[in-house]
Amino acid sequence: MPAFVRIIWKVMFDALWHFSEDDGWAMASHVALSTLMAIFPFLIFGTALGSFLGADRFAETAVHLIFDAWPASIAEPIANEVVRVLTIPRGGLLTISVLAAAYFASNGVEALRIALNRAYRVAESRSWYLTRLASLGFVLAAVLILAALSILLVAVPLAVRNADQWLPWLDTVLATIDNWGLALVIAMLTGGLLVAHLWLPAGHRKIMDVLPGILLTLLLWSIGAYVFASYLAAFSNYAATYAGLASIVIVLVFLYMVGAIFIIGAEINAAILKYKVKHMVIRSFQAPRQK
Repeated sequence: MPAFVRIIWKVMFDALWHFSEDDGWAMASHVALSTLMAIFPFLIFGTALGSFLGADRFAETAVHLIFDAWPASIAEPIANEVVRVLTIPRGGLLTISVLAAAYFASNGVEALRIALNRAYRVAESRSWYLTRLASLGFVLAAVLILAALSILLVAVPLAVRNADQWLPWLDTVLATIDNWGLALVIAMLTGGLLVAHLWLPAGHRKIMDVLPGILLTLLLWSIGAYVFASYLAAFSNYAATYAGLASIVIVLVFLYMVGAIFIIGAEINAAILKYKVKHMVIRSFQAPRQK
């Protein structure tokens, strides 16, 4: 067996074995439920803060960026409920309900942190209040980024409409930016995965240490979303089995799959670090030069 194939086999076997032995399936369930329970609080907090900052289209932008990456058959029911919740008037930014929403949104970040610690096989050395404050910081940072994007997505169409009058040569460029929806979603997913793998778990890792698992996660997410949507269209009988709860069950199963793939991506990175694959690849490229 060639050395390259043998090391791939070792990495895959080690990652999947550790995933199964260290309650990976249970952690995927925890991530799925925590994510679902964090979506509404995050959007409630973000809408309140976004309105305070002048980002009146925060809810619309956030819903598109979060749910456009999901298959339409899965995203549509929950997206409709999200929009309905976000149209409820609220008293102001610093109300108890909005602050509670920020706290509950951070539970989703905490679930990811715990899952990544297990996948990377590290023990948490930071105090619980520091990790909770960090999770709240990530929630706030995500809200601010989405608020900035919502303002930008309002400004860009205005710039496109006025480009011919002021700078005709910018018309084509701005029109391209105006249609960047899918690219923006992919960039947000990639950036979010980088932040999660680098800064959520304990310990220190470089970008090249986490990049293989991130790329594999994005690939498997795309394949899994397509297969799951095809299954729902062709064979699913969730509506008959779960009646009014069908939409929630479908979303939970989808998020369970997403959570499992997310953890497996981290397990792959941990196995690559364990077998020092990066150093082996570097040595294989340096060997011909030395000759």
